Amino acid sequence: MAIAYNHPDVVSVILEQKANALHATNNLQIIPDFSLKDSRDQTVLGLALWTGMHTIAAQLLGSGAGINDTMSDGQTLLHMAIQRQDSKSALFLLEHQADINVRTRDGETALQLAIKNQLPLVVDAICTRGADMSVPDEKGNPPLWLALANNLEDIASTLVRHGCDATCWGPGPSGCLQTLLHRAIDENNESTTCFLIRSGCDVNSPRQPGANGEGEEEARDGQTPLHLAASWGLEETVQCLLEFGANVNAQDAEGRTPIHVAISNQHSVIIQLLISHPDIHLNVRDRQGLTPFACAMTYKNNKAAEAILKRESGAAEQVDNKGRNFLHVAVQNSDIESVLFLISVQANVNSRVQDASKLTPLHLAVQAGSEIIVRNLLLAGAKVNELTKHRQTALHLAAQQDLPTICSVLLENGVDFAAVDENGNNALHLAVMHGRLNNIRVLLTECTVDAEAFNLRGQSPLHILGQYGKENAAAIFDLFLECMPEYPLDKPDAEGNTVLLLAYMKGNANLCRAIVRSGARLGVNNNQGVNIFNYQVATKQLLFRLLDMLSKEPPWCDGSNCYECTAKFGVTTRKHHCRHCGRLLCHKCSTKEIPIIKFDLNKPVRVCNICFDVLTLGGVS
Repeated sequence: MAIAYNHPDVVSVILEQKANALHATNNLQIIPDFSLKDSRDQTVLGLALWTGMHTIAAQLLGSGAGINDTMSDGQTLLHMAIQRQDSKSALFLLEHQADINVRTRDGETALQLAIKNQLPLVVDAICTRGADMSVPDEKGNPPLWLALANNLEDIASTLVRHGCDATCWGPGPSGCLQTLLHRAIDENNESTTCFLIRSGCDVNSPRQPGANGEGEEEARDGQTPLHLAASWGLEETVQCLLEFGANVNAQDAEGRTPIHVAISNQHSVIIQLLISHPDIHLNVRDRQGLTPFACAMTYKNNKAAEAILKRESGAAEQVDNKGRNFLHVAVQNSDIESVLFLISVQANVNSRVQDASKLTPLHLAVQAGSEIIVRNLLLAGAKVNELTKHRQTALHLAAQQDLPTICSVLLENGVDFAAVDENGNNALHLAVMHGRLNNIRVLLTECTVDAEAFNLRGQSPLHILGQYGKENAAAIFDLFLECMPEYPLDKPDAEGNTVLLLAYMKGNANLCRAIVRSGARLGVNNNQGVNIFNYQVATKQLLFRLLDMLSKEPPWCDGSNCYECTAKFGVTTRKHHCRHCGRLLCHKCSTKEIPIIKFDLNKPVRVCNICFDVLTLGGVS
């Protein structure tokens, strides 16, 4: 009552009475009990504190009042003072050695209560008295996180100043172990991340599996805080991490550095921050073999790629495990956007693939069939006459595919159309070999390529046509004669084969008919004495049809032996010619005579046995 009604003199009398009673020799004295509680569950000490009578409170303590007495709800006076946000009373109790380790029935410590009630001076006093700053609350949050989560940086600073662990490992996603920094980054809380970093937390460790291996991907991805911040796009956090010594070249479980992550997530500001770091290594490859520059090209991030090139001028020439640099890959993928970018940053347009093929970008562009890339490479200075390991130019490569426009582009840009490869083939040989009619038309009409040139096998393009001709061989033959009416059809190759004999041996009936219509000699022998009359085939039907379609007397063949029986001509064996097929024959092989009305030969003339059958039976064997 004396305290409630602010009668300090009465309080002093009561305190004096207690002191006297304690020293009295008889047992008749009444000793005041300062632990008694009123109807509101208040002790006299508590009442003195709540009414601001701290001097009396000190006297009460001196007279034996209990500073750590608990109320019916389990709270001590220190707990109550903090919850009342009564800093003065809380500090008074702390100065008089109140127990800071007693917990409320909810398990809360005085430190946790002081943080929740935003009492920085009380927090400081509790920490000064050695409070355990690692005790988590019922949700597992340590005191430092409580302060930071409530934007109480002054209290957080107090905790750190008293030695609170700014790293503070604890449970994370799926039971893994993580630091407060990992947690703050995941929550995109940049003010907290920067505070923790400046407070000296661990800036390089990735999350870890739990004590029993708990944790899913997060526990094993090897991503440092810098990886995570680069992934989330936390620019301030990245800058702070770099300022405080985070490893800019750390690699995660996939071998990616933070710059790989920033590029793949298209965070341009972070990319610039990382590239500007003096210690960054821009040649580190991830497990897919990608350098940061390769990553930038993969994600079409030209700004990042350009920034990397400013730091690492040779980055564009780095090669993959197939020996290809970025221009090679872009060309092979017909990625014109990347090709144009690489050209714009002065990538070497003549660099060769570092493999057995040694192809240039121009060779690759032709193989890819990309006219626009071919044109741009040539404009950028690609050498049009560079050779492959088989000594083929880009024109050789284009000629083998159906790429007439590219052939024209190469010719316009001065390609050496007379160049021959290791087999002596010019571009026309190869175009014919692969049946590329449109390419052949370009080569025959847009340049002066030697259409009669012999390769190392002694074959001209027309011999190639006879040997390799496809369904369109007759059309190709007609094109040759359209462009070169005087083409020497009967000129043999190194083996003595004419184009007609080669086509006949391959059974190419359409080509044979086209050749015969053009007036080629029919009976010419090759070096082994083989001609279309004696070449072994299952049926002579094609031969009979070729003979039947003759509309004028063909040129006569010449030689020293009979084309039928091979008898050598001499004084006793005279030369004769079959007036129908033109073959050179002896008397025995040309005994039959018959008029050839279609040749306007109305009188009987000498013919061979085969032609006699054709003329009498028609073109049926």
